[in-house]
Amino acid sequence: MFNADTVVILDFETTGLSPDGGDRAIEIGAVRLENGQVTGRFQELMNPGRRVSGFIESYTGISNAMLAEAAGNAEVMARFADFIGDFNLVAHNASFDKRFLDAELARIGRRYPGQFACSMLLARRLFQAAPDYKLGTLVRYANIPVEGVFHRALYDSEMTAKLWLAMLSELSGRCRLGEIPFELLYRISKMPKKSVPGFVATL
Repeated sequence: MFNADTVVILDFETTGLSPDGGDRAIEIGAVRLENGQVTGRFQELMNPGRRVSGFIESYTGISNAMLAEAAGNAEVMARFADFIGDFNLVAHNASFDKRFLDAELARIGRRYPGQFACSMLLARRLFQAAPDYKLGTLVRYANIPVEGVFHRALYDSEMTAKLWLAMLSELSGRCRLGEIPFELLYRISKMPKKSVPGFVATL
């Protein structure tokens, strides 16, 4: 069983909000952590086979000209499935990224064996005094240096990785566990917020 500091943390940029409505991934970025250390990075644009809107170009900085030169989704996602291996997964607002990951992998007949946790849900329970739970706000709340621009997949995944490790450190300071299993953080992320302080005190 993997500990919580051994995960793949990922982020998608997409043509829209829902793969069920026909939206596709246009960029994947990911960081692989092993024992709290970055041991791999993955970043690729992918050509969804159609033009993206002016809003998406402005929001992400990813232009149609950039995508025209990129490999297709199937090729990129096959490489990304290999990068994931059997690791557990983390994303900020994971329900969004999980929908796109599942949809893109289903198109090429690939799956992943690990669990998928949400750093935003965990932050709601461990950083209850944060003003909100946007990634940028939480990064500042945790005093993590900001040196890039949000809404590009690799940078967002790197910031999420730093936030994830900050939350592990926060939990370690509040409990007696030497190692923190991924399953424990997944469980905490699903608890009612009011139950978390008492539960952590028993660890």
